Amino acid sequence: MFERFVFTKNQISKYHSSALRDFKIAKNSLENEVRFRFCYDALLKLSITVCAKNNLRIKSRQGHHIKLIEKMAEILKDKDINIIGQEMRAKRNWDLYGGGILISEKEAKDYLQWTENIFKEADKYFNTHSRLF
Repeated sequence: MFERFVFTKNQISKYHSSALRDFKIAKNSLENEVRFRFCYDALLKLSITVCAKNNLRIKSRQGHHIKLIEKMAEILKDKDINIIGQEMRAKRNWDLYGGGILISEKEAKDYLQWTENIFKEADKYFNTHSRLF
């Protein structure tokens, strides 16, 4: 599902900026579903950034979101990323394909805080593994 690929510093920076932009949208929104959805998108984009930092490019195939989340959890050595990330993915899928879901204010707040913590974890990783970033 992954292939080796050497990303430029600029490419990695663009991935990271895109993830941050989505997270900013999540933080600034008043709508719970928007906050949730953009947290999930930011998480995926952050996963792409972490993988790119490790010269890994995901191939777009069925299940690639699952593998991105798993790989980031592995690289950052945080099993909760996989557990909570997969929970978010399942909710997003149910919303998209299963007729919709409602995200409570508490859930949106919790996902927002959790995602912010994952960004902090990733930033620590980037700062200690400065090979490309």
